Amino acid sequence: MYRRNGVQEYVVWQLYENQVVWFILQAGHYVALTPDDDGILRSRVFPGLWLAVNDLLAGNLAQVLAIVQQGVQTDEHNAFIQKMKA
Repeated sequence: MYRRNGVQEYVVWQLYENQVVWFILQAGHYVALTPDDDGILRSRVFPGLWLAVNDLLAGNLAQVLAIVQQGVQTDEHNAFIQKMKA
């Protein structure tokens, strides 16, 4: 359903397994995005959309918000926003 409707990325928070999986569409199939060395998942479709997975799972929402704010202050995010406005 997601692929048919053009969804390029989606996030699943599996509560019972205590994990978050961010899927991206590559070559017609969804694959799990790998966090960077800091444990942050970074959108490939929406520049600046970052998710601190370990902090989210630990309930450290202040740090999750701080990482989101850091991501949306990047040059890549600003360029993306300007492109969307055009």
